[in-house]
Amino acid sequence: MDINRKRAKMEDIAGRVANLAGLIDYQDKAVVSRAIINKTAGTVTLFAFDKKQGLSTHAAPFDALVCILDGKADITISGKTFHLKKNDAIIMPANKPHSLKAARKFKMMLVMVKK
Repeated sequence: MDINRKRAKMEDIAGRVANLAGLIDYQDKAVVSRAIINKTAGTVTLFAFDKKQGLSTHAAPFDALVCILDGKADITISGKTFHLKKNDAIIMPANKPHSLKAARKFKMMLVMVKK
């Protein structure tokens, strides 16, 4: 079984090595998301952003770790913009306004830890 196939479920990749960026595809003019862990204590979600796509300013009640898997992203937290590239990571603190925009296509993993 190819555990890196696009439709792998958490049960398929649990306890195995997986290429996270390979588990989600880009779509033209879209933001694609895919939860791979969804538990009471937190979530792990993969995202693929086409160029110029993003998420508008919002806040979340939980700390969130963003890990860039591919491409480049501009992430703004409390009015300060950070330019991230593949293998960079940043923590978006709970209750702080933040937004994301694709400087060019990018994929990320979002780990949200609930209090």
